[in-house]
Order: sequence, then C-alpha cells, then structure tokens
Amino acid sequence: MTDIDAREDTESKERGLLGYIGLGLSWGLLALVSLVAVLVVLLPAVTGSTPYTIITSSMEPSYPAGTLVIVRPVEPDDVRIGSVITYQLESGKAEVVTHRVVEIIQPSVPGEEPRFVTKGDANGVPDEEPVMEVQLRGEVWYSVPWIGWVNNVVNGDMRAVIIPIVAGVLFLYAGYQVVSAVVQRRRERAPSSAGTGASAGA
Repeated sequence: MTDIDAREDTESKERGLLGYIGLGLSWGLLALVSLVAVLVVLLPAVTGSTPYTIITSSMEPSYPAGTLVIVRPVEPDDVRIGSVITYQLESGKAEVVTHRVVEIIQPSVPGEEPRFVTKGDANGVPDEEPVMEVQLRGEVWYSVPWIGWVNNVVNGDMRAVIIPIVAGVLFLYAGYQVVSAVVQRRRERAPSSAGTGASAGA
C-alpha cells in the first residue's frame, strides 16, 4: 500500500467515524425530543392533567424556577400533608400557586369543607390564607426541569403542533444520516472489491 493509499484509507475511516458520531447524536436528540413530547404533550392530554411553570424560587430545591410541573386532578379527600398542590389565589381567577400542604384544617361543624394550609419549601412561614376546595386545581404528578420557560413561550395548541414537527424533522435527519452512512460504506468497499478481482485475473 502506498502512502497515498494509506492516507486515503485513514481519511475514509475518519469520515466514517464522524458519520457514526453524528448519527448517534441525531438519534439521541430524537429520543430526547420524543421523550419530552410524551411527558409534556401526550401524557397530560391522555390523563386530563395540566402543565404549569414554576416561575419563582418558593419551591426550591424540589422545583426550581423554570420547572414544568404536570398537575393532575385530585379529590380533596385524597390530599395529604406533604402533597404538593396547585391552587387558584382567588377562586375563578387564572393566577395559580404551587405549594406544599403542611396542615389540613378539618371542619368544625357539619357541612363545612376541609381547608389546606400551604407553604413554599423555601419559605419561612406558611401562606396567609388556607386553600379552600374550590380553589384546588390538582396535585403535582411529575415535573420536567427547565422546560417550563419553553412552555411559557410555546403553549396551548401551538405546543401540540410544534413539538411533533420538531420530532419529525429530527427523525428525517436521523434517517438521512443512516442512508448516508450506508452509501458511504458501499462506496468504500467497491474500489477494494474491484482491485481484488483485477489482481486475481492477472
């Protein structure tokens, strides 16, 4: 083998290695986007849950600002001390807070509903007003770090459209990388096979 052949062989191997690295990164990114799509769009839609973004530091370190929390409906009787609930600051208003239940005030007379004393994990004192059942939006089911800021920018119907599009683009890119790698390997083998046949016939 000449120096030129050796250099070409080395360059070919380097290109092949870079191609495999790019392919692995593409599939890894595709898997990550698909997982996020399932956690942020599919599961909440199937279970009737709602995604909310933590925008303050009151629940650190459990839920830092920017965390996306998936809140599923919960019966008031199923709320326990230690549960992390999302509730309206005022009944019927859109503004909500996500804090931990630290005490349950049981009704003192028949017909009254229990109320929930809440507190942010990072706060020194409980919230001023107990939460009534009518304010309760649900209990935190699971959380996804950092995705909350994206959720604030891309929300509602737009999120349900954009994430599948991004996943589709990444899937096509990964497919292109696979095809390119296969074609490259065939091109690399073709000259070698042709050279072996010529030597045998001579």
